[in-house]
Amino acid sequence: MGRFDGVLLVSDFDDTLYGSDFTVSAENVAALLAFQAEGGTFTVATGRARPAFARHWGEAPINAPVILSNGSALYDFRTGEMVCETFLPEPILTDLMELTFVVPELGLEAYHEDEIYLHNPNIITRNHLAKVGAAGEEKAIRDIPTPLSKVLIEHDRRAVLDRAKAYILDRWGDRYEAIFSNQVLLELTAKGSSKGGMVLELARRLGIDRDKIYCIGDNENDLPMLEVSAVPFAPSNCAPIVRDWGAQLVGSCDESCLAQVVERLGERYPEK
Repeated sequence: MGRFDGVLLVSDFDDTLYGSDFTVSAENVAALLAFQAEGGTFTVATGRARPAFARHWGEAPINAPVILSNGSALYDFRTGEMVCETFLPEPILTDLMELTFVVPELGLEAYHEDEIYLHNPNIITRNHLAKVGAAGEEKAIRDIPTPLSKVLIEHDRRAVLDRAKAYILDRWGDRYEAIFSNQVLLELTAKGSSKGGMVLELARRLGIDRDKIYCIGDNENDLPMLEVSAVPFAPSNCAPIVRDWGAQLVGSCDESCLAQVVERLGERYPEK
């Protein structure tokens, strides 16, 4: 029996576990291995879809299914099994056509299975695809295959995205979650699909108690999982909204913040 038996630690990937040098630090890896050796369960919750995260799968010791697409999918890379997945409701294409008529400046990335379909790609679209190492195919919205797990809504001005978010929630608040993953990316998922919801689903499947869930994340789309965390952690490079919300700060993503979280968990669960 280890002191971290029944403890679930979930981390955001970009700018949290993954540093600005595009690596997972040796200190983070060592700390997570020690956490697991004492019975702990560790995984990642990311906005990235499966293909965009797959190439990073081996960079950190992960011993549970991974939360993908901002909480729309739970995928076990160890077995190659999609554990569960949610999809945007059937009116999504009609709704996207209406949204882009009202806010025509928007760029879109629509995620169908392992493919990404693009509408009106812009500099944010190109930068995002380059960062995650993915390619997309441009299509008219009406021709995009469904079902879709999520849609990324993109523009380089936050005011444009704020207008899009307000329209979505005012018009279809019963259908969608719309939450920022950074200043230029607005994540659209099915109502109820969030990192927090999928963390709870994973804990249920693993038989882990709510009071033994610990999460760390840096941006607005991480708040739903920080809300279900016994102690919500954030790297010091987090967005102001996360800092102001009241997450417990550790070092930045470039200061092995996961290692610092494991150290704090060690204080909560001392050696027996």
